[in-house]
Amino acid sequence: MRTLIRLLGFVGPFRRLAAATVLMMIGASVFALAVPQIIGYALDSAIDSQRGSGEVAWRSLLLGFAAIMAAAVLRGVFAFSQQYLGEKLSQSVAYTIRNAIYERLQKLSFAYHDQAQIGQIMSRATQDVEAIRMYINMGIVRIGAIVVLLTVTLVLMLRTSPLLALVSWTFLPLMAIVSIYMSSRLRPLWEYVQDGQGRMGNVLQENLSGVRVVKAFSREDFEASKFRAVAEHLFTYSYRTNQIQAASGPLMTALGALAIVSTIAFGGRQVAQGQITPGELVAFMVYLQLLQQPVRQMGFMINIFSRSGSAGRRIYDILDAESAVQERPDAAVLGKARGAVAFDHVSFGYSAQAPVLHDVSFEARPGEVTALVGPTGSGKSSLVNLMPRFYDVTAGRVLVDGQDVRDLTISSLRSQIGIVQQDVFLFIDTIRENIRYGRLEATDEEVEEAAKAARIHEFILSLPDGYDTWVGERGVTLSGGQKQRISIARTLLLDPAILIFDDSTSSVDMETEYLIQQALAELMHGRTTFVIAQRLRTVKAADAILVLDRGRIVERGRHEDLARGGGLYQRIYELELRDQEEAFEASSGATATTTRG
Repeated sequence: MRTLIRLLGFVGPFRRLAAATVLMMIGASVFALAVPQIIGYALDSAIDSQRGSGEVAWRSLLLGFAAIMAAAVLRGVFAFSQQYLGEKLSQSVAYTIRNAIYERLQKLSFAYHDQAQIGQIMSRATQDVEAIRMYINMGIVRIGAIVVLLTVTLVLMLRTSPLLALVSWTFLPLMAIVSIYMSSRLRPLWEYVQDGQGRMGNVLQENLSGVRVVKAFSREDFEASKFRAVAEHLFTYSYRTNQIQAASGPLMTALGALAIVSTIAFGGRQVAQGQITPGELVAFMVYLQLLQQPVRQMGFMINIFSRSGSAGRRIYDILDAESAVQERPDAAVLGKARGAVAFDHVSFGYSAQAPVLHDVSFEARPGEVTALVGPTGSGKSSLVNLMPRFYDVTAGRVLVDGQDVRDLTISSLRSQIGIVQQDVFLFIDTIRENIRYGRLEATDEEVEEAAKAARIHEFILSLPDGYDTWVGERGVTLSGGQKQRISIARTLLLDPAILIFDDSTSSVDMETEYLIQQALAELMHGRTTFVIAQRLRTVKAADAILVLDRGRIVERGRHEDLARGGGLYQRIYELELRDQEEAFEASSGATATTTRG
């Protein structure tokens, strides 16, 4: 109930629209209640006038018919307005909630997204929001109409004949009890259905994203069985809900029929005894028929409330989630940075039980290139992710130009840091817009200059549509090296003070890497650059090499010194980097021989 009340807060910005909807609902209810009174009055008037001329009887019936038509038309106008405004209100609330979910997801840190399941998030932004939309339109507005109908009708029926009202209403509470009982059985099933929709979305998203791996390992049948299992789970519980709803229909119809038969039997006797008029009995019958549908809908309404309650809880799981990275209210805006970076006794862990970095301290001056080297899992990527505050340190400080990054606004900090990540992501858009993503105001000339610097311009021009060529999802229509160079162009266009290349040349061949390094050599001038790479050329060009092992800096220095130091770097050099050096020297020698010949 607290969740349902809290959801009404989304109606606040649309108070006028909600008030207009309620007024239309009241108008529709008033004219719906007027019809039985008009019918009864017209019928009694016609019967009384039979003592006179037949013309008087017909006149009474025609006047009653005209009044009924007028009431029906007005009821239709109000009902249409209620439906129209109610739909607009519910769609406005759904629009607000979807935007709130999306904005919250954008603000949450990497720590949240590391644990989140995309399928579940998609289900909450679609199916759960739709359930809340139904709660606003079909639940809140309709329940108001039901309350008005039940209250006013009870008063009118009691005023006409308390005994007949008692008989007529005997079966209505039974119908309400059956409806509520069926709803209580449906409530847990709907939660299973909503969870099943999220699980099915997870499996589908994972399968489609990894379709190349699936086909490479011939696991189509295995993935099909996984999807069949979650689809069967969803089918089972969805079918059970339909079974319960199908069983309640005939039972409710039978109770309604008993109510009508009882009213006719007892009411007919009262008419014969002169206690009520024939018109009043007919009015009773119309009232009873009018009430049965709302009473039968009570279970449906309760079902909507139940489904909305579980949907609201799932949505508030996102809206109430707090980002592990918080911007301070008095955070300063970082202007054009010089690029001085310092780690001051930094420790970090994704959880308290699993520390990743331990007491890391170093300084990187503007214009310097710092290479991070170490075995897998040594903490290289975690270290660079602390600079733009994708995560926050658990101890120590990260400083940019002498300021703690936690004292700066996140947007101004990240605008000064350009990142080429290991997992290159390209959007379903043109190559031009992918490069321009970091600076939407960049001109076409600036986009092309960045592409030239990243040595991808000539390739783009060779495409049929050039820079207007659309790339597939995640850039699947491009090779790894092409995606990498487009990503580099996107970062260079940002013109940041600090550059981070996370294995940025690991997907290109040695010739392409050499061309990229040529471009980067000049572009890195005056910028603080961090490179995570296993390429010897990158490591040798670094001003400082930090060797990490199990989250600690175990060595630091230049390549020439570390390669003879007898430590971890020398072992990495002997196992991984020496072969690259020998291959490069052999390639250079062969090229020189060919040139002399």
